[in-house]
Amino acid sequence: MPDVGPTAVLPRRPLTVGELLDAAVLLLRGQARVLVPLGVLLALGEQLLLHPLRVLADARPPAWFPHDDDRLGLLWLLLAVGAGTEAAIVALLGNPAARGAGAALLGRRVAPRELLRAARWPATLLLAAGVGLAVGLAALAGPAWLLAYGLLGAMVPVLVVDRVPAHRVPGRALGLAARGGRFFGLRLLGYLGWWVIRVGLGLGVWYGLGLLGLFDVRLVAVPIATAAWAGVNALAYPALACLDAVLHLETRMRTEGLDIRLSRCPADAGEAVLLAVRR
Repeated sequence: MPDVGPTAVLPRRPLTVGELLDAAVLLLRGQARVLVPLGVLLALGEQLLLHPLRVLADARPPAWFPHDDDRLGLLWLLLAVGAGTEAAIVALLGNPAARGAGAALLGRRVAPRELLRAARWPATLLLAAGVGLAVGLAALAGPAWLLAYGLLGAMVPVLVVDRVPAHRVPGRALGLAARGGRFFGLRLLGYLGWWVIRVGLGLGVWYGLGLLGLFDVRLVAVPIATAAWAGVNALAYPALACLDAVLHLETRMRTEGLDIRLSRCPADAGEAVLLAVRR
């Protein structure tokens, strides 16, 4: 096996919180040619999907908040649908992110084509739709969103890296995410951090253009706000997918001894042999 030292994207040992966050950023940087363009397409598609609901709720840019208190129920629905779509997008991006993380753990850099080829995409689409639906429904119940989002992040990494049969993915993913609460807590922490960045940039672009006074932003309010939110989400969603992938592998090293298993495997063993779970 190639030597993977402390400067690796994902060292073969349990990591601290700071190291996990750094590893997710390094993984995103290494696979940006695939993840960011996909993030742009999916984030823009999300904005177009949410636009009719925003019109119905009279939600206005840049914060997409209604000016009429009678529309608060529709706003709640809008927020729930938004929570579901972003969870589904992060799950979809989790497929190439998990493949990249698995290769990085083995000290190998993956070509962009390899990230997208033969990666169990049909099962990924079904799981992503299920994750989005579950998170969206949980968001309707308010605080239940925290539980759903925190527990469902390992779905696609389990499918892609662990290579278990699709019908066994939910049980294993929920078990890993709930094991000790570490995956659950760090996933929520990562989401909170990126939420602050997204809000800051999403609103900052709007108000910054207004302060420049080059034109009246109110005349092109919807296109500017849509582009701003799509742009920041195009980076945030891949970053969150990379965090899920890193958390998954680190959880396996911490609780299942994956790092020990890798150190004992023959150097010529394939990736499927090294990372797959036999169940």
